[in-house]
Amino acid sequence: MLWCEFFLPFLFLFSYGGAFRILPAPSSPKCGYSSCAAVDPSKLNIHLVAHTHDDVGWLKTVDQYFFGSRSKTQVAGVQYILDSVVQALVANPERKFMYVETAFLWKWWVRQDMKTQQIVKNLINEGRLEIIGGGWSMNDEAVTHYHSLVDQYTWGFRRLYDTFGTCAKPHIGWQIDPFGHSREQASLFTQLGFDGLFLGRIDYQDKRQRIEDKSMEFIWKGSPNLGSNADLFTVVLYNTYSPPPGFCFDVLCRDDPINDDVESADYNVPEKVEKFLAYARTQASHYKTNNIILTMGEDFNYQQAEMWYTNMDRLIRYVRELNSTEVNIFYSTPSCYLKAVNDANLQWPTKEDDFFPYASDPHSYWTGYFSSRPTIKYFERMGNNLLQINKQLVVLANFTEHDVHLEHFREAMGIMQHHDAVTGTEKQLVADDYARILYKNMEQGTETVAAALKKWTFGNSNVTTTKMFSCMELNISSCPYTEEQNSILTIYNPLSFQIDTPIRVPVQQGTYKVEDLSDSAKKVVSQLVPIPNSVQQIPGRVSKATHELVFMAKVPALGYQSYKVIKTSDTYENIVTSTDSIQNELYEIYVNNDGKVVVNYKQEKDMSVVQSFHYYEGQVGNNEIPKNRSSGAYIFRPIGMFARGFMNPTDYKVYKGDVVQEIHQTVNSWISQVVRIYNQKRNEENVEFDWLVGPIPVEDKVGKEIVTKYSSNLSSKGEFFTDSNGREMLKRQRNIRPTWNLMLEEPVSGNYYPVTTKIALEDEDRYQRLSVITDRAQGGTSMKDGEIELMVHRRLLHDDAFGVGEALDETAFGHGLVARGSHYLLGGSTKDLDKLILNEKISTLKSVLRPWTLVTPFKDDSEITQFSYQTPVSGLNNSLPVNVHLLTLEPWIYDTVILRLEHIFEKDEAKTLSKSVNVNLQGLLANRRILTVREATLGANKWLQEVNRMQWKADSNEIVEQFEELPYNITQYNVTLNPMEIRTYIISFMPQE
Repeated sequence: MLWCEFFLPFLFLFSYGGAFRILPAPSSPKCGYSSCAAVDPSKLNIHLVAHTHDDVGWLKTVDQYFFGSRSKTQVAGVQYILDSVVQALVANPERKFMYVETAFLWKWWVRQDMKTQQIVKNLINEGRLEIIGGGWSMNDEAVTHYHSLVDQYTWGFRRLYDTFGTCAKPHIGWQIDPFGHSREQASLFTQLGFDGLFLGRIDYQDKRQRIEDKSMEFIWKGSPNLGSNADLFTVVLYNTYSPPPGFCFDVLCRDDPINDDVESADYNVPEKVEKFLAYARTQASHYKTNNIILTMGEDFNYQQAEMWYTNMDRLIRYVRELNSTEVNIFYSTPSCYLKAVNDANLQWPTKEDDFFPYASDPHSYWTGYFSSRPTIKYFERMGNNLLQINKQLVVLANFTEHDVHLEHFREAMGIMQHHDAVTGTEKQLVADDYARILYKNMEQGTETVAAALKKWTFGNSNVTTTKMFSCMELNISSCPYTEEQNSILTIYNPLSFQIDTPIRVPVQQGTYKVEDLSDSAKKVVSQLVPIPNSVQQIPGRVSKATHELVFMAKVPALGYQSYKVIKTSDTYENIVTSTDSIQNELYEIYVNNDGKVVVNYKQEKDMSVVQSFHYYEGQVGNNEIPKNRSSGAYIFRPIGMFARGFMNPTDYKVYKGDVVQEIHQTVNSWISQVVRIYNQKRNEENVEFDWLVGPIPVEDKVGKEIVTKYSSNLSSKGEFFTDSNGREMLKRQRNIRPTWNLMLEEPVSGNYYPVTTKIALEDEDRYQRLSVITDRAQGGTSMKDGEIELMVHRRLLHDDAFGVGEALDETAFGHGLVARGSHYLLGGSTKDLDKLILNEKISTLKSVLRPWTLVTPFKDDSEITQFSYQTPVSGLNNSLPVNVHLLTLEPWIYDTVILRLEHIFEKDEAKTLSKSVNVNLQGLLANRRILTVREATLGANKWLQEVNRMQWKADSNEIVEQFEELPYNITQYNVTLNPMEIRTYIISFMPQE
């Protein structure tokens, strides 16, 4: 059974500071749907849902919000909310409450005494305190990657179940504040076993239409690949997540309380009840059943919970007394509301697209945050990269000294998924704190990687003289461990296939030799290329490196390979070629007379791309009316329809060598790029655009939003494609929404979409496709046929008045922020679809899960004799099919392991590779034999065979199917993966000899 499930009938275990305590077993739980009050089919059933929305950082840091400090910024203290709610629930057994943010709940829980802990557990078992969502934070859905989403739900579920047991297993999604909603989020929720989802924010035009036609509740078809198993019943809340106007009873509110003293001059029961029922009837008229949900709460409400509950108690009492024949009103939860709606057994409309972009009024498109704070977006992506490597190496090396550090790393990444963290919509001091938390845990993560890799490499021989360091500043071409000494580079590959990957090592000028430690006779071709001056001059960069040593490394799947780098001479002459172009078997690339980079495809004679930089000027207004909205952290609102170009940049140099060819182009004093191709076709089938933007000048008092355009000769007919959280691709149509007639007053920002990893367009007549892969989330569009536009950086001088209260004017080291990143341009004929899409998939995986290089500096060979017997080592015994990716290899509870496999192709995306594929689990990992294996839901907190999701009827009479029941144990170890399917297994292994 999963985790401690076997023991729960007898005792209750929870962890505090690494120790376990035992609490008395609770009485038989009555939670979830079994705890719901009866509804009356002849009346309007009003479900009062008490809730608080507690941002895991926004205007204040996580700790400031929890402890309640900086009250001048915002009166908010989560610890007082939870204290107060528990007391209020104990005071009246009819009361209920729901809670969402596991990060805060856990922080509060470990500070409670055993008596309070038992009270809380009883409340959960009684269904009076309902845990909703269950992720570490309420995540954003636009700029988050599905790796991190799966992780943050899995870890949140783990904490909840280990602490509270079965009744704390969430089965409802509660995404009431993210700024738009992704289809992949809906799909992931179904794979977590959820029955429904509640949304708060959708486009104002979409909401207006849904209110008119009673489609505020619908079946969201989360994946065309997973079919009806990915269908999710979805509720759009009537008033976002606020209470009815006039009925906010919190210490933060200004509404009048209910005064039931008939002798008082302020006695207001009749008018309060009448106003409340008028609102309830209006809301009910826009929904299909005789049930409505009223969200009785707001941001950081219930710091004095009795204020809310006293007034709601009175509201319930007097509504019942004055309208008992018409209305049934009671405390409820989202689960109970969902059950009541399901019991109505109606048919529901369906939706197949997503909810991007989100607009709150005609001039406020929340598409700026797709690109806000580009460096923190990249930092989060690298955090995921390192976390996956940590988890893999802990398993592969059987490294047991990991628990606390790995837990903290998981939690740091969970915080980063919050809808005001990776989004870049927080105050600067909060962004700095997010970076502090993540850096602290990444730094510890690098130590875990080094220790685990040493154990895997050298066994238990305790090679104390071996030092392995990570280079945390490779994004600015800096690494102190390679700049002044010879070094051993041990390169770990977190992907489940062998890679031939370029390794770039910051060094000083000189002549270098690279040796393959597994075969010293094998020649490793290397090349020295200069680090551009624009990179060397980045504010805050302290490095002696002037060049990068580049070579191709062959690294096995889930494995490592080591190379020796030796400086043989201090002399080296940079070779600047006299040619104007770089080229290999696939591409010819040059800078034209207008200073734009031209990419000609050799194998597609009539296909070419022109790349150039542009900028929008940010709109400035007083934000008092929609027409005066400023461009800000949330909102992208440019002046005019067209991005401005720059003076023709003609300053560039060309470097060619045996490994790589590069064009170093300077656009102006704050924009530059390196355009790069590798010489061997089998290594990298894309063109790399390594861009650098910043400090964006604002001396002219004009905010600027920088974009790069890839303009091709393809006829895309107003259509393009963007990924959904790094998974399935969705078709976009310029100036069109699939589900309502769009009235568009902001033609640029209204056509921007989130690009988590990839944007593409196609010419169906010429059978050609063009795509760009990003190294972080960005906003993107196609404003002209054949053109891809991506926003890489933005610096603005005015707030957009949506709460953050300060301009998006990032600085670092006394200057405007510099951002450096990469785009990978691919393209070709769709006649060979398998090859083309496979190249896209591999390039995308490589951009998300990059090899990690550990450096062992040395002066002479006597210091590194222990490396002499190293050979390439893989953690996989058998290679996986090319269309299968090992998504997760993670240490779990009681020496078990989570293994997730995913099919990375969609239906009909390719001819052969989109077919189902079989994988044998037994013997998949090197030197490991499976003892037990059982399949779980995506969040690893429920056995798949035990999932029994609600059924819903679509207007088409289609019935949402249940998950296929599987046997308790898999005896043959052969599993089938269908397109886009993720399968999660809890595995225990036989003891290693």
